[in-house]
Amino acid sequence: MNVVCLQVFVSESSRHHGKLTYEWLLDTAQGLGISGGSAFGTLAGFGRHGRHDAGFFELAGDLPVVVEFFVETAIADQLLKAVSDAGLKLVYAKLPAELGVTS
Repeated sequence: MNVVCLQVFVSESSRHHGKLTYEWLLDTAQGLGISGGSAFGTLAGFGRHGRHDAGFFELAGDLPVVVEFFVETAIADQLLKAVSDAGLKLVYAKLPAELGVTS
């Protein structure tokens, strides 16, 4: 089955309407009927806001979280619209993917 891998990047401590943003994304996706999603924490990384390492206590809560879904393109677009309609400006990647089960 050909789908896309939708990855949305958030800060681990960011909140939307009092809920952690990654939890809000998972809840919103589930509400749209998406059958699964995962949030992955990082150990270190860098981007437009500089470098972040889990080893620095003062950066606790500032590391990126990747929230990932494997869905049809139309469903990914629905979730991105819900994010935009909620007033969130989040970085995302939409990559072609293939799902299957080994035999």
